[in-house]
Parts: sequence; C-alpha cells; structure tokens
Amino acid sequence: MIPASSPARWPRPPSAIPHRWLSRPPVGARVTVAGLVMVRQRPGTAKGVIFITLEDETGIANVVVWRQAYERHRRAVVAGRALRVTGRLQRESGVVQIVAEVIEDISPLLDRLARPPGEANEAP
Repeated sequence: MIPASSPARWPRPPSAIPHRWLSRPPVGARVTVAGLVMVRQRPGTAKGVIFITLEDETGIANVVVWRQAYERHRRAVVAGRALRVTGRLQRESGVVQIVAEVIEDISPLLDRLARPPGEANEAP
C-alpha cells in the first residue's frame, strides 16, 4: 500500500504527464499537462498571445495561448492558480511549448493538498 503522504498519491489530474516527460512525445502530439501557474505574460508586441508558465513537481511547462483559446477559456487563464492544459506539443531551438486548445482551472485540487492524509480523497 502506498502511504497517504507519498507523491504518488498526489491528486494529479487524469491524463496529465509530468513536465519532465515533455521531451518524449513527438512534435505535434496532443498532450495534457497540469501545474501551478508561475507566470502569465501578455506582451504588447505578441498580438494578443498569452504565455503561461506552469510548474509541477518535475519541472516547468511553457504554454502558448492564442486569442481564440483565450476567449473560450478566459476565466481559467485569468483566475486559475493551477491549470490543466491540453494542446499540441511544439519544439523549436530546444524550447518545448504546448499550444493550448483546452484550459481548465483545477485550483480546487489545491485545497485537497492541505487536508490531513486520511481525508485527501474524500469529497468536500
């Protein structure tokens, strides 16, 4: 049995891969990552593109959010403390990015992390 405090029991969203594995899928693969929002950037020169940096326990993931995806998922992009992002993998000059298609706010999962070990999987 895995101890309740083990990292393997952390409430990772279904299908999200660890950021350290982003070098494994082929370019163009559809992947899902999840993590804490570390940075949101909307440079004036980026023509409405938003750049988000997510962090999980294995590293960081760079997410590109084009205007159309932003308009569909605005609330999650603006307010989410933790996000689950599904999109297409890009690799260019050693930089790995996910071009967002679906963005979900999974911030409520953070509340589960603060619960005592025996309560981690119970409903609020």
